[in-house]
Amino acid sequence: MFYRTELKDHIRVPPRFFDLKVEESVIKAIKQKYDGYIDAELGIVIDVFGLKEIKEGKIIPGDGAAYYEALFEVITFKPELQEVLPGNIKDIADFGAFIALGPMDGMIHISQTMDDFVSFAKDKVLTGKETNRALKVNDICLARVIAVSFKEVTNPKLGLTMRQQGLGKLEWIEEENKPKEQKESKETKKDVKEKK
Repeated sequence: MFYRTELKDHIRVPPRFFDLKVEESVIKAIKQKYDGYIDAELGIVIDVFGLKEIKEGKIIPGDGAAYYEALFEVITFKPELQEVLPGNIKDIADFGAFIALGPMDGMIHISQTMDDFVSFAKDKVLTGKETNRALKVNDICLARVIAVSFKEVTNPKLGLTMRQQGLGKLEWIEEENKPKEQKESKETKKDVKEKK
């Protein structure tokens, strides 16, 4: 989920920003400090949204920079358990698929890709035995978050599933949502072809 979060911090503005207006130099320093910042509470900071308040600057002896207490807003991405997220398949391995979800990637174990026995092919395709559904690189999918870990702050981990109804490759979801008559006529055509 994306959030708009208000933060308060003492921002160090280095001397190279002194030729700019105070607001501009503080925003540059905030962006330098917070862009891509990862925290278990905040999630991943995507961008600095705006500056709300700047207090008077202070200079600490021995440090050439100025320090400003600032109140500002950031846009963050923090995945929540049970949240359904869209993404596209980035890579496929014999143990599962990696999906790009905007600012971070998630992993779908092979057993969670579909409600079927799944096999891996060397051309990076996961195929269901009974359904013949295939999952390939660049497929657009919907996945549910089942595990979030910020143990390694620089590399948070997301566990996902696509086994439940309404999840998976977009073509699978469209197929599930077709009226029954269309599904049955498609199945009868398939049965006729198999008998020949």
